[in-house]
Amino acid sequence: MRQALTLAMTPARARVGSYDLLPLDSDWEVASAPPDAVLAADQLNNLDWIPAQVPGTAAGALREAGRPVADLDALDWWFRTTFETSPPAAGEEIRLCLAGIATTAEVFLNGEPIAASESMFASQAVDVGGQLRATNQLTIRCRAITPQLAVQRSPRARWRTRLVADNSLRWFRAMLLGRVPGFSPGPPAVGPWRPIWLERRAVLAVDALELRTRLDGEDGILTVHARLRGLDGPVRGPIVLQLDGPSGQHLVALEARAEGLDTTADGQLRIPGVARWWPHTHGQPTLHDVRLQVGPDGAGSQIEAGRVGFRDLAPGSTADHDIERDGLFVHVNGIPVFARGALWTPLDIAGLAPSEADLRQAIETVRAAGMNMLRLPGFGAYEQKAFHDLCDELGVMVWQDLMYMSMDYPFADEGFGQLARAEVGQLLSELGGRPSLVVICGNSEVEQQVAMLGLDLALARIPFFDRVVPDMIEAASVDAVYVPSAPFGGDLPMRPDRGVTGYYGVGGYRAPLSDARTSGVLFAAECLAFANVPDDEALASLVPEPPYEPFVHNPRWKAGVARDAGAGWDFDDLRDYYFELLYRIDPQILRRGNPDRYLELSRAVTGEVMELVYGEWRRAGSPSGGGLILWLRDVDPGAGWGVVDNLGRPKAAYHHLRRILAPTAVWLVDEGIGGVIAHVANDGPNPLTARLRIGLYSDLELPVGVAEEEVNVPAHGTIQRDVESVIGHFVDAAWAYRFGPPAQDAIVASLEGSHEGTGDSGSAGLLSQAFHFPAGRPLNPEPAQRLGLAGVAGQDADGSVTMAITSRRLAYGVRIHVAGYAPSDDAFSIEPGTTRTIRLFPTDPGQSFSGGWLTALNLVGRVVIRPLEPVS
Repeated sequence: MRQALTLAMTPARARVGSYDLLPLDSDWEVASAPPDAVLAADQLNNLDWIPAQVPGTAAGALREAGRPVADLDALDWWFRTTFETSPPAAGEEIRLCLAGIATTAEVFLNGEPIAASESMFASQAVDVGGQLRATNQLTIRCRAITPQLAVQRSPRARWRTRLVADNSLRWFRAMLLGRVPGFSPGPPAVGPWRPIWLERRAVLAVDALELRTRLDGEDGILTVHARLRGLDGPVRGPIVLQLDGPSGQHLVALEARAEGLDTTADGQLRIPGVARWWPHTHGQPTLHDVRLQVGPDGAGSQIEAGRVGFRDLAPGSTADHDIERDGLFVHVNGIPVFARGALWTPLDIAGLAPSEADLRQAIETVRAAGMNMLRLPGFGAYEQKAFHDLCDELGVMVWQDLMYMSMDYPFADEGFGQLARAEVGQLLSELGGRPSLVVICGNSEVEQQVAMLGLDLALARIPFFDRVVPDMIEAASVDAVYVPSAPFGGDLPMRPDRGVTGYYGVGGYRAPLSDARTSGVLFAAECLAFANVPDDEALASLVPEPPYEPFVHNPRWKAGVARDAGAGWDFDDLRDYYFELLYRIDPQILRRGNPDRYLELSRAVTGEVMELVYGEWRRAGSPSGGGLILWLRDVDPGAGWGVVDNLGRPKAAYHHLRRILAPTAVWLVDEGIGGVIAHVANDGPNPLTARLRIGLYSDLELPVGVAEEEVNVPAHGTIQRDVESVIGHFVDAAWAYRFGPPAQDAIVASLEGSHEGTGDSGSAGLLSQAFHFPAGRPLNPEPAQRLGLAGVAGQDADGSVTMAITSRRLAYGVRIHVAGYAPSDDAFSIEPGTTRTIRLFPTDPGQSFSGGWLTALNLVGRVVIRPLEPVS
């Protein structure tokens, strides 16, 4: 087909005042056809059209229409819309901008072919000024992938992976999520999943805009490179760079070089004593606004260039730090940052077009959990600009994979190689200079796949990842750590004590909890994959129809549980293994006889395991630089890998994580005959003075030892205290010597501030709290009258709810059940004789509090929350 010349899009940073943008996001419809059955525009009206959302996908349209999602890859999918506009005026140019179409596609304007796509990750622009009419029809054909997979191509693959059903997918730049039978069988991404718009340019065109920042001592240096093109004559200067923010307003005139209608502008701006960007756990993610003024002030063109941050980045503490040997330990502004977080998956696997509000809510959920890093894995998709803007703003570091996973990609093919290099170039243009971009990784599990197949590891050292990509990063002056593959390092890439690893010792390989320490994990690029059970509200969407039966007995239960291809087990089985290990209860017997109790404990156990592992990795003396959970959010309903369910609601495991990952945290580590050690972390930029209080309890109620001491924790620092040193004498805290029954069955460590309201839960002075049970967890359910658990709540003027929860005896695994509200903490324990104050926030505007109840893992039944009597 005849294809018009495709052009580079306006840089993602640039918002040009003289541009008029027309989003083509309405009146779309979609229809399917057998492969190559429709080849002419006059045949389109014979198809069965349904409304579609663009940006969006065929799967999203089918879902909204209430139709079953078919085998999308086996069909051609046609999208079309009409729009009105006018031809370009003198000195204008009009471009049709296509931010991404999945995957092999042809684009027609008024019946004429104008563009083609070979990658869902490629954006392009087409000059359409000469083809526009008053009323126009834009049509896109997304070709069926299945017939294309059958085409024989060379070079042949040197290895094959079980990850996908057809290894010919290696030829297609398409998202693997939706095409991975074990953990994401569908739907695949098909359609214009990124925005489409008309860009009417006047006065000047911005063909390139690069912003780079660095630190020079206490000063910030902003470097800019721009390529401008005059549309109604040469670009008229001056060109002034302006920065505004907490460090004041700063301006500098750029050096401009004109050649005909093209102008190149370069310059540097020094900002004395610049306010730095930090991950939110360690400081303020300070940003500065940047703009260019082209032409006389007040009469020229404004180019909004987004926001920048100034930070220093290093992969370790020394200049000779070698990631392959020493692992990754992110240093920001010279301070070591324990990186914790999760792998990111699309918020809507079907539609792939979340709103900025949805993205903000999701990333604020990440931040609230104490997570400071998200990894965009190689089986997913590159995220939209709004995602990265939010990570910059909210102080969440980004580990960005290139979208390659496990397969032997055909980089030796000239066409594929060009497409791959263009993809990297586009990514660096869009993300270069962002303070949140910390790691670029060449691929996911390519080196591991070769190693695990027992092949020559030389096959995994692919020039594209080893030389081409790092050279492109250096040429683009992008300040990010580069890792060729994950896992990576050592004689075999799977070894946890070298480089970066995918750690599944605790988890997939059913290792004892002690393996989290003895394996010497340096950095876990992914880890701790479990079938995390969501609450009943999420499970009801998985098993919605009567007759009612326990969720775990319904055949659909397994649809929400991941399985490795070819394995004789799934991630339910792994959770059950640690269930029995921690709780000393046979999960199969409990599941059969008391499925509700089985679900309660299953929700708790994975969070407890994660909490213990992160406690090992974060403690003083650990060699670990961090770990990222596989993954943050489920893509389907059910007990998936996510610590957040598919609708964004935190699971119980999330709350265990938010306590151990909090910037200010206390936790307890059992060292056997070495005692029980209280660790305190203060990631923030200011020293912390607080009280560390240790309480020892017998029979979950009687205090047998209580002591406290003032602790001073340096900024970005940690301390540790032996529990028995704080108490003042030996008590066999770990019950390791076993001279007799344990003197205490519960140890509580509380980090308390000097005044009320300093804790993020709103509790009086409580900054963080941790529990340890030397003789085992208190799982014997007690009547409410004996336990003494009670809750009182009242609605505040802002619509939130304040709840006070008390318990005479130790309440273990307390859950809050209030419809329409999300608690600031959940799945926690309460120290005997104390009160916890929790805030609940409405999930919908105008929500009215009408009561609820409490449960606990050592409570029979439930306790009704009493409404607070209004003050007359």
